[in-house]
Parts: sequence; C-alpha cells; structure tokens
Amino acid sequence: MRTGIFKFPAKAKTRLYLVACAGAGTATATGISLAAFNPNSPSLSYDSFLRSSIFPEKIQTAFHGVIRSSRAIYTIAYTVVDYKYSLHGLPVDSHEYLQKLSEVHSRSAKRIRNLCEANKGFYVKAGQFVAALPQVPKEYSSTLSSLQDQTAPCDFKAIKKVLISNLGQDLSGIFLSLDERPIAAASIAQVHRGTLKDQQEVAIKVQYPGLENQMKLDTSIMSFLSKCTEWFFPEYRFEWLVSEFVEAISFELDFIQEARNSERTAKNFKSNDMVRVPHIFWELTTRQVLTMEFCRGRKVDAVEFLKEMGINPIKVAKALVEVYAEMIFIHGFVHGDPHPGNILVSPEGRYGFSLVLLDHGIYKQLDEGFRLDYCELWKALILLDSKKIQQLGECFGVGKYARYFPLIFTGRTIDSKSPLGRGMSSDEKRNLKQELGSLQMEDISSFMESLPPEFLVILRTDGLLRSILRKLGASQRVRLLAYAKYALYGLSPRSNPQSDFPIKAVLSRLKTNISYLHLRLVLEVLELLSWMGKIRRLLYTLTERFVGGIRSILTLSLSN
Repeated sequence: MRTGIFKFPAKAKTRLYLVACAGAGTATATGISLAAFNPNSPSLSYDSFLRSSIFPEKIQTAFHGVIRSSRAIYTIAYTVVDYKYSLHGLPVDSHEYLQKLSEVHSRSAKRIRNLCEANKGFYVKAGQFVAALPQVPKEYSSTLSSLQDQTAPCDFKAIKKVLISNLGQDLSGIFLSLDERPIAAASIAQVHRGTLKDQQEVAIKVQYPGLENQMKLDTSIMSFLSKCTEWFFPEYRFEWLVSEFVEAISFELDFIQEARNSERTAKNFKSNDMVRVPHIFWELTTRQVLTMEFCRGRKVDAVEFLKEMGINPIKVAKALVEVYAEMIFIHGFVHGDPHPGNILVSPEGRYGFSLVLLDHGIYKQLDEGFRLDYCELWKALILLDSKKIQQLGECFGVGKYARYFPLIFTGRTIDSKSPLGRGMSSDEKRNLKQELGSLQMEDISSFMESLPPEFLVILRTDGLLRSILRKLGASQRVRLLAYAKYALYGLSPRSNPQSDFPIKAVLSRLKTNISYLHLRLVLEVLELLSWMGKIRRLLYTLTERFVGGIRSILTLSLSN
C-alpha cells in the first residue's frame, strides 16, 4: 500500500471485472470498445520474452519491427500472387472471373485480418479504417469489421510507467483509487477507471509505450507495400488510402489535440440537450495520457438494452444521424470515427436518453467552400438534379464520375425514377449492372485519387453511420431526410448573436424551415406520382387479363 493507490484483492478484482464485462459497456468513458480479456491467457511468446528480458528498449523495438514487417511483406506478397494467378487468363466480363474474384477477395481478406490480429497496434487500426470505407469489396468490409472488438489490453506495469512518466512519481497524490484492470482497450490505448482526491470519477486513457517509433516503421512498410502492389497491378493504386490513414493516426496519437477536439465539439453542441461530451481534466492530460469525466452508458447499437430501458431505437437512430448531419453540414468539423464503441446511449436526458460522444482523436475540418458545395450536392441528390450533380462533380474534381454520386450516397442511379429511399427498380438494377461491368479498377482508382481529402473522411463516417442505423432498424429514408434538412440549414446565412437582431435570426431560421418543408412536399408528391404510376400499370395489367379472359370465353362459346 506504499503507493497509496487502492488495489483490489484478487477475489474482489475478479468480481469487479466480471460485472463490468457482463454490463457490456455500462461504464465506459471513451470510444474504445470493451475487449474480451482472459487474465490467465498468455500473450505472444516473443512479446513476453522481450518484455521480460534485459534487452534495451531500442533493441526490443527493432526486433519487434523486423518480425512485424516480415509478416506484413509475406502476407501481401502471397496475396498479390493469389490475385495474379487465380485470375490469369479469365475474361474480365465473364461470370467465371467475377466468381473467382469474389473467392480471392474472401481469401485475401481473411489473410489480412490474420495479419492485423498478429501485428496488432496500427495494423488493427488500418484494418478498421479500411473496413469502414463503403467502396471496398464487401468481402473485405465484412471480414475486417471483426477487428473492432479484438484488442487485448497491455500489462498494467507498462501502463503505470507511462502514467508516472507523464503525471509524476506520486500517483497516490492524484488518485484516491485506480483500477489496474482496463475497462476498455483499443489498438493504440486503453482506459482505466479511477477516482480523484475530490471523489470525482474519471476515465484515464493511456497510450501504449513506444507507439511513435512503431508508427514510423509500420506506416513506412504500408507505403512500401502499396507501391509494390501498384507495380504488379498498375490499376490498383492505394497510396491515397495510406496517406489518409497516416494523417488520421498521427492526429490520434496526440491526446492534447484530442482533448482540444473534444472541447470544441462540446462547444458546438452546447445548446443541444441530446449531446454529452466528457469534461477534460487538463492538469492530468498530456500527449500520452488523457483524463476525462467518467460517463455511463451502453454502445449505441445495444438494441436489447435500449428496449429494456424503454428507449425507442428508431428515435436513437434519428438523434444520432442528426448530430452527425449537424457536424458535417453546419459546423464543418466532423468526428471521423463513429463506430458503436465511440457513441454511448445514456438513459438520462431531457428526452429520455442522451448520446455521449467519445474518442475525439480523428476529426476533419472541412474547407468552407467544400462544406457549401457538399450542402448543394445533397440538395441536388435529394431532388435528383442531374445537371447540378454533374456541375458539382467538376467542382470536386471527379468529372464524369459524378454520375455515381447518387448511387454512393442514396442508392439510386442518376437517371432513377424510384422514390427516395425505396431502392432501384429491376430495370434500373439490370442497367446499372451492365454499366458497372464496363468499369475497370483503373476507373475506381482514378475516382478515389481525384476526390478531395474531405470526401474520404465523409465517406468513411457515412459508412459507419449506415451500419449503426441498420442495426437500430432505421430505414435509409431517416438518414436521407436528416441530411436534406441539415444541408438546407448549412446553406442558410449564419447568424451572429453579437451583431444580428433576434428578428433577423428568427426569419432566417423560418426561411430555412419553409425550404425544407417545400423539399419534403416535392418528395412526397414524387412518391405519390410513383405509386400512382404503379397502380395505373397494375390496373392496366388486370384489365388486359380480364379482357383476355372474356375473349377466351367468347371464343370457346362460338366454337361450341
């Protein structure tokens, strides 16, 4: 007890841990997913050997880097060979090619998932990053998505060293208690629950030691491998993806920047009772340690919990998508990692629940010109204004590929006659299949390379949100209408509380609401016309059958 930190006896420690796990995240204060952790299971043998040995840290890091790099190079080389030889000689537009391609995608995705699980750290983060991109093959997204919940925590001895080096030797002078067992663990950090001297419950996010050096080596290897892949397959260019990942992970390693992002988001939503952001304790926050208010809640996609608490999952879905729509279309400051572990639902709040936003490491500040163009794009997407969509495509630098914006964001083709959120007709699906069949990987690479950097974050964020909304049982229409509403708000002149008259602000808001109601009316009329067309075709078919039946009866009567 010389440290002054309360240590639970072995039995009590185990009991507390089991309660936390059984709660499946009832008490977590960051966006790091709860990890399945068996305290008796050994870690990788060479990791244990290095950490328990007398080797200097630099030698440990170098040896560890060689092992990880060799494994990565072998895996990617094997994958390249698999693609090269499995698809060799098959016509690109043949059914056999597509079937074989899907099989190679599945094998390769499992291979890369195993690589991420073995190398851990930034490889897990990279796998999660790729899984969230809506444009990757479904075999990859479905296989790599399992990486979200497969992170084993680091030994507390290493974590304690980081705490001491950042906060000082006397941890007992800071914490009344500190639980050695993490309540959450992720690829770059883990979270411990503690109590400050003033009885304030806190969550302490601690970065794993040696990550900055490890990041330089790992990302260099990733860049090298992407260039090698491009050398073998010139049409497969992934340098844009590596660059975006490196930028995101660099920001995420700086917990001071994360704390600033957190406070800025709290300020942006200060008038929104639906949103909570944990308070930051700056005196206990450094680049490697982030101390914040402890918040209770469950993962946003915990549907059974929501029903038990009498919370409607559809209402949660609407609230969630509106929060992110406000970030994108109005604030232009976007949380780039909204997976379920980073958003909690608390059964407290004015409306029966509130959303707790966590893990603010990855954010994107949208350029003001881009934000306004993106608002215009969504207005055009909702109304399916093909001319405006093509025009905005030129602004975004994608040219002819702008015709695929409606497909990517709304699930409709640019020439679609289907109502918003209702999917495509059989004819539209057939025509689209033929059109996409003519596209090559070169087209996809060119499209992704030409997109502004802001688009990549938005695509990833939108992909993660769609996944959550599906789990909550919300239709795509919920998301589309929320985006339409906030796109119009984003286009309206911003009011200045210091200089604008209250009547001016009210009139501006009223004008935007009228525009939204007009848009809703247009959509409802279009849907009504669509249903009327279907009814007309049905009546025509029934009439034809009836007349045909009468003719058959008359013919039989005359013949008799």
